[in-house]
Amino acid sequence: MKFTCEKHILQSAVNAASRAASARSSIPALEGLLIQAGSGVRVTGYDLRKGIYQNIEAEVEQPGSAVIMTAKLFADMMRVLPDGMVTVEVSEDGKTGVKCGMSEYSFMSLPASYYPELPDADYADAISLEQQKLAEIVDQTIFAVSTNESRPVYMGSLFEVENGRMTVVSVDGYRLALRREEVSGNNESARFIVPGNVLQDVARLCSKSDDPVMINLGARHVSFSLGDTVVFSRLLEGDFLNYRKTIPENFRYKLGVDRGGMLSATDRVSLVVDETVKSPVRLTFSDGVIDFRCSTALGTARDICVCSGSGGDTEIGFNGRYLRDALRAAPADELSVCINTGSAPCVIVPADGNDSFVYMVLPVRLAK
Repeated sequence: MKFTCEKHILQSAVNAASRAASARSSIPALEGLLIQAGSGVRVTGYDLRKGIYQNIEAEVEQPGSAVIMTAKLFADMMRVLPDGMVTVEVSEDGKTGVKCGMSEYSFMSLPASYYPELPDADYADAISLEQQKLAEIVDQTIFAVSTNESRPVYMGSLFEVENGRMTVVSVDGYRLALRREEVSGNNESARFIVPGNVLQDVARLCSKSDDPVMINLGARHVSFSLGDTVVFSRLLEGDFLNYRKTIPENFRYKLGVDRGGMLSATDRVSLVVDETVKSPVRLTFSDGVIDFRCSTALGTARDICVCSGSGGDTEIGFNGRYLRDALRAAPADELSVCINTGSAPCVIVPADGNDSFVYMVLPVRLAK
């Protein structure tokens, strides 16, 4: 195998595929990158659960394939090589050479036959939306994905597609994040759960443009096609929370707030929170104001956020970080904060009444 291409083009493919390569595996080939040269070049990383490959244009002098070991080493090479044309050559005995300008590396590669076969997914449904929009949806929901391995199904986000609309939901037992967006390309309903780490990779690879991303759904796998880059993954299996029954429909109090003002107040009082004790931030929802207080071994803090409406002097305790995460993610400047009692969840929705997002934060018991 021998091919030549621009260094920055190969570096982009190597960096993308390296996200899916195993850092350590009982199958050594999975720690490397599969390079396949034919009419062009494909660079693949795969860890048996998720994979990423990118197709690039290159001048292929000798078709072939090999596993470059390791992904990290190859990525580091691409990073330090000078700009210009880079040539990669792998001989039949696995000896590999990488040349760019006056720089040259030599090392051993593994035969492509050592690399596990990629899943042959039978994709039936396809959903399309803008790359920038998908990245925003992931960023606005990923913080609520669980990190608790005892319940793997919540370590991903639920995708529901129906009547040209996609709903993405993340929950971790303490909070819920929901985003809705119009999509195209699928007239059938679909429901699937994508691992959170896969969604993070997809968001990082999305461009800040209106270029489309195609979400292709199979029986057990999903793929995200972003131009010449494809991210694929096994779906998570299990019973996801019935979020429709979990989110309250009726509220005793609804207060209008400025997102920036409420976030700033939360940030300021949270400065005295001792993370080892995780003291709650105490909010009192009164007539026209929300009173923020926090008292810890480090000191006390208080701030006021102006609002519209009244909360009947309802007092609720929150984990400050959970409340901040929801306020930072909310894609609107004007919000409605909906509450019932001091022991019931707080729900944050758009002030204009649309249903494009919902954030729910469970309360923390307050010491009297």
